[in-house]
Amino acid sequence: MFSARSLFLAALLFAAGPLHAQTFQDWMSPEVADAWDDGYTGQGVSITIIDDFNSKDRFIGDLGLGNQYQTHGQWTFQQAGMIAPDAKMFSKDYNSRGAVRLQRKGLNVLNLSYGIYAPASRDPDDIRWGLQERSIISYAELGKAVVVKAAGNDAVAVGASVGGSVDALNVALIGADSVLFVGALDSNGTTADPASLASYSNYAGSNTDVQEHFLVVGVDGDMTGLYGTSFAAPIVTGYSAILGSKFKTATPVDITNRLLDTARTDTISGYDVAIHGQGEASLTRALAPNSIN
Repeated sequence: MFSARSLFLAALLFAAGPLHAQTFQDWMSPEVADAWDDGYTGQGVSITIIDDFNSKDRFIGDLGLGNQYQTHGQWTFQQAGMIAPDAKMFSKDYNSRGAVRLQRKGLNVLNLSYGIYAPASRDPDDIRWGLQERSIISYAELGKAVVVKAAGNDAVAVGASVGGSVDALNVALIGADSVLFVGALDSNGTTADPASLASYSNYAGSNTDVQEHFLVVGVDGDMTGLYGTSFAAPIVTGYSAILGSKFKTATPVDITNRLLDTARTDTISGYDVAIHGQGEASLTRALAPNSIN
């Protein structure tokens, strides 16, 4: 009927190094270090990574802790935890049953670096979601959690078909209030050296509901050995947690909108809303005010 497929091109690693060490790495945007210096490290926020934690598939890479050999989920878990080192981290294997549980206190952020593919000819409304995806879609639609979704690595618009199949989870999340679709740039952009969309990355496309909830961030695979929008999403997940550690009463919709409203377009080469959505996520701009509504 449909099947889960992780969203990565080539990845990489294993080791049991610290997941939450507050150590700046060169693959991160310098804005992360600035946020830490101001005391915002994800404290009081819960991040749940839904991903592949139990399979035998592992990849080699280096997020700055030396070469490691890990599952896809261990990678995304580690990456989000390195961006927001004081967030409370939770994991859930994407093949497990049961609804995703939200923590009762503080902001909840969910990271989805996977897709669920179904025939493009099938009516999305006919898909019988399991409890896991049903809960995720509900949280995004009702604004109960920031739901960060890797856009995909097929170099097509979010929601478009590839080889007769479509990422039905992407389709189901389009129009949800607190969803963030995340594409990959080939580096962290600057005004002096604007970044380009990675050749593999899905893009926003012509659907305005997608454009309005689409962000991009740099994925420096040449440095880490990790490529794909799977490794763009945890960066935005970490950014969301950092925002939640400053704006403690902000709702998931507030956090989502803040990241979208403050994204940069001047750090992207040939910016186009149909490709890059709202632009490159800017942690510094998002953290700038004393409060957000």
